Amino acid sequence: MPREGRVASLVCFPNAAILKADNVPVRRGKNRTQLMQHFSEINLCSALRNNLDKNEFVIPTPVQAQAIPPLMEGRDVVATAQTGTGKTLAFSIPVIEALAAVPRTKTIKVLILSPTRELAIQIDAAFRQLAHGMRIRTAVVVGGMSEANQLRDIQAGAEVVIATPGRLCDYLERRLIDLSGAATVVLDEADRMLDMGFLPALRIILDKLPAKRHTMLFSATMEQSVAGLVASYVHNPVWIAVEACAQTAGRIDLFCYEVPQGSKFDLLEHLLKNEEGSFLVFVATKEGADRLTKFLERGKHKVASIHGDRSQSQRNEALQGFKDGVYRVLVATDVAARGIHVDDIAHVVNYDLPQEAGNFIHRVGRTGRAGARGASWTFVTSLERSDVRNYERTLGIQVQYRELPSLPRPIGLVTDVEAYLASLSTGQPSGNGPKPTTTRSFSGSRRRR
Repeated sequence: MPREGRVASLVCFPNAAILKADNVPVRRGKNRTQLMQHFSEINLCSALRNNLDKNEFVIPTPVQAQAIPPLMEGRDVVATAQTGTGKTLAFSIPVIEALAAVPRTKTIKVLILSPTRELAIQIDAAFRQLAHGMRIRTAVVVGGMSEANQLRDIQAGAEVVIATPGRLCDYLERRLIDLSGAATVVLDEADRMLDMGFLPALRIILDKLPAKRHTMLFSATMEQSVAGLVASYVHNPVWIAVEACAQTAGRIDLFCYEVPQGSKFDLLEHLLKNEEGSFLVFVATKEGADRLTKFLERGKHKVASIHGDRSQSQRNEALQGFKDGVYRVLVATDVAARGIHVDDIAHVVNYDLPQEAGNFIHRVGRTGRAGARGASWTFVTSLERSDVRNYERTLGIQVQYRELPSLPRPIGLVTDVEAYLASLSTGQPSGNGPKPTTTRSFSGSRRRR
């Protein structure tokens, strides 16, 4: 398809150039829109097009194909799509194209909000990659990192700020940042931000932005709390839904084991021995993550952990090591894992069940990315089968129950103390006591973090 001339006009908000609807080549025929098949079908500046080509971005994902055209027209967009479907590129391309059409200034023009610092850092890296050579400055505003460096980046003329709500609210309260010119806002993983209790912070932040603004909201689920946020702060949006469950069913095998709590560690050892590839293991608490990591280290596994009590440098090192293959296993809590974006994770293990169905999709969506197949393994006790059935009904999925392999007997109550003590002295396990080891099994807590 021949590339048309790039025609830009300022629409609704003053600091972003948006292509007029009749010049967007993905619209073909009167009142009829077809999804774009290649990025070459949209009018982009040469620098952005070259960066897409250089990074081998050719065919858009479903969420990109549906979200980019209306965003290029200046429409507000609300998109529901699971993690790993290319949402970052979906909002980055329209934002960069808009910034490329206006002069460089030291005013913050775009605000991108994310639930975790890891995700904010990765968004910044992806944004810089696409905007290479275009002199668009960015700043990351998150907790756990140098405040002086963040303020320096802002004062140096950042036009794009990628932030977590908590730290950004702190800066606003201390009048360290001015968002009065940020007429474009992106809320990435909005459901997770609300789950983490950031609604008051989001209201404070959004009320500081210009009334006329371009809003892009991306979420893996559309729960009532997210719908309320949309109703209050998004104007006449284009709604886009990429069915998370249908995609999951297509490329991810959902397996489930009913296993006693005390045998979960042995089952994980069995999977690590018999399955190939990397493992992302989800547990319920920070303490549980640390304990499981220690047990795996004793078993000579290359393992790292990521959770809220780890320093930023420790989290970065663990995540980078997992990406590079230094660690085969990464143990994570739900909150910390929101920053994990790795394309080739082979297995996701729900060692502890998530508290909500939406978190199940978030977890499982970490595997089966970039067209690859993946496997999800969920460990449930007999008392948790009803939770799994609820996930199946709510999400429209079906898990495959597998027969529990032969596992060592878990440590439990000793009914004959004398026989058990005798077995310890002889090295032979008794018939009614556990094997003479103290590291066979691990029990995770179900308390939420």
